[in-house]
Amino acid sequence: MENFFTSRDVIAFTGITPRQLQWWDERRIVVPRREGHRRLYSMEDLAEVAVICELRRKGFSLQRVRKVMRFLQREFSKRLAETVSGASEYHLLTDGRTLYLETSAKQILDILKNARQPMFAICLSDTVRQVRAVIRSSKKNNTSATAVHKRSKAS
Repeated sequence: MENFFTSRDVIAFTGITPRQLQWWDERRIVVPRREGHRRLYSMEDLAEVAVICELRRKGFSLQRVRKVMRFLQREFSKRLAETVSGASEYHLLTDGRTLYLETSAKQILDILKNARQPMFAICLSDTVRQVRAVIRSSKKNNTSATAVHKRSKAS
């Protein structure tokens, strides 16, 4: 059975005000389950509220956050909470001004400007590791080739 959290729980966990939480529900930003007059939030809802609160603290307008949420739902059929979860293959990144969606280790999309124009990520540590491996392999082959060459000269 899934755990549900009350509005009071969500407020305590995230620091959102009661009015903000109510307003987000009214605007269908995060829509909780209803049990009479009580709002019950799933773990995904709670995570989504927490991420939105963090983005808001970073200076993103609610309008921009909503745009991100619509994009994720339309393009990937994923909620914001699913996108930023540890088990997800997608990750939400920000430099404080722009929001990016990492769709793979090699592709990042600028969500707020032009989602169709990908940016490409280069993992510096992987590149350095690959270069070092090539150098090690080359040295090993050179050492072997030199030893073979010396043996053939001695014969």
